[in-house]
Amino acid sequence: QVQLVESGGGLVQPGGSLRLSCAASGFTLGGYAIAWFRQAPGKEREGVLCISIGGSTPYYLDSVKGRFTISRDNRKDTVYLQMNSLKPEDTAVYYCAARRFFCSDSQRQYDPWGQGTQVTVSS
Repeated sequence: QVQLVESGGGLVQPGGSLRLSCAASGFTLGGYAIAWFRQAPGKEREGVLCISIGGSTPYYLDSVKGRFTISRDNRKDTVYLQMNSLKPEDTAVYYCAARRFFCSDSQRQYDPWGQGTQVTVSS
Protein backbone atom coordinates (compact mmCIF):
# COMPACT_ATOMS: atom_id res chain seq x y z
CA GLN A 1 0.00 0.00 0.00
CA VAL A 2 1.36 3.37 -1.06
CA GLN A 3 1.18 5.87 1.76
CA LEU A 4 2.89 8.66 3.66
CA VAL A 5 3.00 8.76 7.43
CA GLU A 6 3.69 11.93 9.38
CA SER A 7 5.00 12.00 12.92
CA GLY A 8 6.60 14.38 15.39
CA GLY A 9 3.73 16.70 16.13
CA GLY A 10 2.75 17.75 19.61
CA LEU A 11 2.36 20.61 22.05
CA VAL A 12 5.18 23.14 22.26
CA GLN A 13 5.57 26.54 23.87
CA PRO A 14 6.02 29.67 21.78
CA GLY A 15 9.62 29.98 20.72
CA GLY A 16 10.13 26.23 20.84
CA SER A 17 11.03 23.76 18.11
CA LEU A 18 9.65 20.60 16.60
CA ARG A 19 10.82 18.30 13.85
CA LEU A 20 8.17 16.60 11.78
CA SER A 21 8.90 13.46 9.78
CA CYS A 22 7.20 12.20 6.65
CA ALA A 23 7.96 8.56 5.92
CA ALA A 24 7.06 6.75 2.73
CA SER A 25 5.63 3.27 2.73
CA GLY A 26 5.08 1.14 -0.35
CA PHE A 27 7.16 3.36 -2.63
CA THR A 28 10.54 5.05 -2.79
CA LEU A 29 10.70 8.77 -2.07
CA GLY A 30 13.73 9.34 -4.24
CA GLY A 31 11.72 10.13 -7.37
CA TYR A 32 9.27 12.48 -5.67
CA ALA A 33 9.06 16.03 -4.52
CA ILE A 34 7.60 16.23 -1.03
CA ALA A 35 5.64 19.22 0.19
CA TRP A 36 4.33 20.14 3.59
CA PHE A 37 0.92 21.73 3.94
CA ARG A 38 -0.99 22.85 7.00
CA GLN A 39 -4.56 23.52 7.95
CA ALA A 40 -5.53 25.60 10.94
CA PRO A 41 -9.01 25.39 12.47
CA GLY A 42 -11.51 27.22 10.33
CA LYS A 43 -8.99 27.96 7.60
CA GLU A 44 -8.15 26.51 4.23
CA ARG A 45 -5.21 24.20 3.84
CA GLU A 46 -2.11 26.09 2.69
CA GLY A 47 1.27 25.15 1.31
CA VAL A 48 4.25 25.65 3.58
CA LEU A 49 7.44 24.34 2.01
CA CYS A 50 8.58 21.76 -0.52
CA ILE A 51 11.70 19.86 -1.50
CA SER A 52 12.25 18.58 -5.02
CA ILE A 53 14.25 15.56 -6.11
CA GLY A 54 17.19 17.83 -6.81
CA GLY A 55 17.04 19.45 -3.40
CA SER A 56 15.54 22.81 -4.28
CA THR A 57 13.24 24.06 -1.53
CA PRO A 58 10.66 26.58 -2.62
CA TYR A 59 8.74 28.25 0.16
CA TYR A 60 5.02 28.72 -0.25
CA LEU A 61 4.51 30.65 2.98
CA ASP A 62 6.48 33.81 3.68
CA SER A 63 5.72 33.69 7.39
CA VAL A 64 7.88 30.61 7.92
CA LYS A 65 10.96 31.82 6.06
CA GLY A 66 13.94 31.88 8.39
CA ARG A 67 12.17 29.58 10.85
CA PHE A 68 11.26 26.39 8.97
CA THR A 69 13.58 24.24 6.89
CA ILE A 70 13.03 21.04 4.95
CA SER A 71 15.40 18.19 4.25
CA ARG A 72 15.28 14.68 2.90
CA ASP A 73 17.05 11.39 3.56
CA ASN A 74 16.36 9.18 0.57
CA ARG A 75 18.11 6.24 2.23
CA LYS A 76 15.41 6.32 4.88
CA ASP A 77 12.60 7.37 2.50
CA THR A 78 11.91 10.22 4.89
CA VAL A 79 11.51 13.98 4.62
CA TYR A 80 11.83 16.26 7.62
CA LEU A 81 10.36 19.63 8.47
CA GLN A 82 12.38 21.44 11.11
CA MET A 83 10.31 24.14 12.76
CA ASN A 84 12.04 26.68 14.98
CA SER A 85 10.84 29.80 16.78
CA LEU A 86 7.31 28.48 16.70
CA LYS A 87 4.44 30.88 17.11
CA PRO A 88 0.82 30.31 18.17
CA GLU A 89 -0.24 31.05 14.60
CA ASP A 90 1.71 27.98 13.48
CA THR A 91 -0.87 25.82 15.24
CA ALA A 92 -2.38 23.51 12.63
CA VAL A 93 -2.57 19.98 11.34
CA TYR A 94 0.49 19.45 9.17
CA TYR A 95 0.33 17.18 6.13
CA CYS A 96 2.96 15.92 3.75
CA ALA A 97 2.23 14.96 0.17
CA ALA A 98 4.16 13.63 -2.81
CA ARG A 99 4.42 14.71 -6.43
CA ARG A 100 6.60 13.19 -9.11
CA PHE A 101 9.97 14.95 -9.45
CA PHE A 102 9.25 18.64 -8.92
CA CYS A 103 7.44 20.88 -6.51
CA SER A 104 4.21 22.62 -7.38
CA ASP A 105 2.06 25.11 -5.52
CA SER A 106 -1.06 23.29 -6.73
CA GLN A 107 -2.34 20.91 -4.06
CA ARG A 108 -4.30 18.98 -6.65
CA GLN A 109 -1.09 17.72 -8.19
CA TYR A 110 -0.01 15.86 -5.07
CA ASP A 111 -0.80 12.23 -4.34
CA PRO A 112 -0.52 10.44 -1.97
CA TRP A 113 -1.12 12.47 1.17
CA GLY A 114 -0.39 11.60 4.75
CA GLN A 115 -3.02 11.56 7.47
CA GLY A 116 -1.64 14.65 9.20
CA THR A 117 -0.02 15.40 12.53
CA GLN A 118 -1.23 18.03 14.98
CA VAL A 119 1.08 20.84 16.01
CA THR A 120 -0.09 23.07 18.83
CA VAL A 121 1.90 26.10 19.92
CA SER A 122 0.66 27.41 23.22
CA SER A 123 1.89 28.48 26.63
